[in-house]
Amino acid sequence: MEKKVRVRFAPSPTGGLHLGGVRTVLYNYLFAKQHGGTFILRIEDTDQTRYVAGAEEYIQDCLKWCDLQPDESPLHGGEHGPYRQSERKETYRQYAEQLVKQGQAYYAFDTPAELDEMRAKFKTEENPSPQYNYVIRQQMRNSLTLTADEVKSLLSEGTPHVVRVKMPDNDMVSFTDMIRGEVSFNSSLTDDKVLLKADGMPTYHLAVVVDDYLMKITHAFRGEEWLPSAPVHILLWKYLGWSDDMPQWAHLPLIMKPDGHGKLSKRDGDRLGFPVFAMNWTDPRTNEITKGFRELGFLPEAFVNMLAVLGWNDGTEQEIFSIEELIERFSLEKVHKSGAKFDFEKAKWFNHEWIKKAPVSSYKLQVERLFEANGIIIEDESKFERVLELVKDRCTLLTDFVHQASFFFKAPRTLDLASVKPKWNEDKAMFFDILSEKFTVLEEWNTADIEAIFKQTAAEKNIKIGELQLPFRIMLVGEKFGPAVFDIAALIGKEETINRIRFALTQF
Repeated sequence: MEKKVRVRFAPSPTGGLHLGGVRTVLYNYLFAKQHGGTFILRIEDTDQTRYVAGAEEYIQDCLKWCDLQPDESPLHGGEHGPYRQSERKETYRQYAEQLVKQGQAYYAFDTPAELDEMRAKFKTEENPSPQYNYVIRQQMRNSLTLTADEVKSLLSEGTPHVVRVKMPDNDMVSFTDMIRGEVSFNSSLTDDKVLLKADGMPTYHLAVVVDDYLMKITHAFRGEEWLPSAPVHILLWKYLGWSDDMPQWAHLPLIMKPDGHGKLSKRDGDRLGFPVFAMNWTDPRTNEITKGFRELGFLPEAFVNMLAVLGWNDGTEQEIFSIEELIERFSLEKVHKSGAKFDFEKAKWFNHEWIKKAPVSSYKLQVERLFEANGIIIEDESKFERVLELVKDRCTLLTDFVHQASFFFKAPRTLDLASVKPKWNEDKAMFFDILSEKFTVLEEWNTADIEAIFKQTAAEKNIKIGELQLPFRIMLVGEKFGPAVFDIAALIGKEETINRIRFALTQF
């Protein structure tokens, strides 16, 4: 019987969630939903030196914003908890001790000073960073070089130690990657990784294998930077007798810098002026705020869509995908093997397309908060929706709505007089004076009637319409932008339109 699909995203709570991490979440989520499976969030908080308060809640908030909610997590619970590695500490020691008894791992009592001495002693031009491997372990202080009595004595005295995997010499370790096909490693090229640290906490290498087994994970998707660790993990599955339950692996391509040289980092975003985190992250130690896509004005649908096609396509020219379409069409076979260059202008294009495509009601609340932050309180929700509908084609980011639409609710403070004055004259001033009087008695206030009386008055004064529309726009908007000027007048209302004309006439 085929196993039910179970996938997991297992971040460390150490800071902001990089867009590469969100893409890993997305691919896990799409695969799980496509196969009627389960998506799990597991927090890998075993490295207490790097743990940052608030980071776990931040990760969960990011997934909530993207609407990529896990089925099982520390927040949602589940049958295979706990979902924080720090709460599973005793479980890992049990398996580490089992590996030592089987002769596939060993105790290492080397102090930090002894490890530094080893690196200095064995350092050469050809090998500038010596590793604790199958050769060097024979020169070190561990249960392979000490007598059984010495080891027993050190353990009983509580001497600080770690547990290291004993990598075999010159074995080929192979597996089939769902993206890359057959991958092979020579075990001699991998060092004896620490499995259990001196504080009793596991490293990633042991914890990921134990947790994936106990949580019945069927497919493990992670970034390609973990490929060099794959032989350690595969051997641990074998040594612990779980080979038949080992998940299928997929190592995802990296998200690259815009120039294609190297992995995209927070530093690159800072340097080039765009975010790399899903949401704003405030470092609790420094109070430094790192900008996120959400706060910049991205819709979650656009962010998710952009990430989906960053390293994957379905073989067609289509670029805009709903989450339902992604679930239907996603396949790991069509994920690219090579890294994908991040293009912020393209990311903004996705957002622009989604702002146009999505109903304004879906993002009205976010835009309303932006208006409030700029001192504009929305009192007429119906008018607000009509305004958003009118200007949304002009907005790339949600923050653009403030510039593109605030004049509907608040008269402009300054007018672009330079655009009007060169061709301004008494006839035009008289036209707007008469127009404001005619507007006063206009019974029906709508786009068609406003336009009709505007054109009628222009004909009476023998002035071309084209020479009058720009001054009218400057009077209402303050600048040379915005939707059709008669639509603007209709929406801001009769009294406000008249007031703005009369104020402008004192300025021109």
